[in-house]
Amino acid sequence: MTTKTSILGIDIGGTKILIGEVDMAGRVLRAKSYPSNTADQQTVVATLLEALRDYQETVGIDLQTITAAGVGVVGRVDAKNGIWLEIEPGKSDPTPLATILADVLHVPVAIENDVAAATTAEAKLGVGKETSDFIYINVGTGIAAGTMTDGKLITGGHFNAGEIGHMVVDLESEVPCGCGRTGCVERVASGLGLSEQAYAKAADYPETTLPVQTGERIPADTIFEAAIQGEQLAETITHYAAKSLAAMTMNLVRTTDPECVVFGGGVTQNDYFWQLVQSHLQPNTVRFVTKGIVRTSVSSKEVGLIGASFIGQTALAIPIT
Repeated sequence: MTTKTSILGIDIGGTKILIGEVDMAGRVLRAKSYPSNTADQQTVVATLLEALRDYQETVGIDLQTITAAGVGVVGRVDAKNGIWLEIEPGKSDPTPLATILADVLHVPVAIENDVAAATTAEAKLGVGKETSDFIYINVGTGIAAGTMTDGKLITGGHFNAGEIGHMVVDLESEVPCGCGRTGCVERVASGLGLSEQAYAKAADYPETTLPVQTGERIPADTIFEAAIQGEQLAETITHYAAKSLAAMTMNLVRTTDPECVVFGGGVTQNDYFWQLVQSHLQPNTVRFVTKGIVRTSVSSKEVGLIGASFIGQTALAIPIT
């Protein structure tokens, strides 16, 4: 008789869906990535179901070894009831995602916000080994965070804690945000925000070498590489993004008094940008962050998948030890 020893993890992000089998210790056994379409929740579900069909055909889902499934999704999640409440402000279509997937996979399914899932992975495999008070900040397509206080993840009364991308860092800004305010850090320092800034300011830099004529999203690393070479538009938006991200971080430090701040997500994995962010941190403000402001040691590409697998363990009430 085969022993069920793994979890099917599903990480749904702004640009990709990562599906994989993860063992109980958080080791990724196999995985495959698919493009994501987050136009609305129905589209995500349809895209996910198609990805699962392909995964079964090309990689395989062995129900003799898979004991449960865990899913991390963007937006607000009622984890207790397995309901995906909202993909983003103004786009709410409560969806019983856990039930939908359980009917397809024939195993118990648990769901959680994607950054909350990544924070769970950090608690298990990263700085959580050293402290039960930390903030995990994900800077990718958007910006969000998970806050661990005394070993407990703050979720909020409406499952909306951690939406730090909507923290205003510039009261004079006229850059609108989907949340209804202006000056939000996500609009200038996320992967999408950096690209938006390049387009918004391109007219002021007619000699720019950034590919603003394409109309396509410009990758953060492309902008950072141009900034390193002294490209003026790239330098302007990169330095402003770093300063804004540092301001947001210091505001959070003053709010929850963490022992450590951990950054995940693709944007802050760039060494040049990371050094710029650090240069704007004020020592007096972060003096009690005794275990540092660091980048995650958990695989940045797989942290969401690993976290989703730990969430999946809760579907069977398996302790995460």
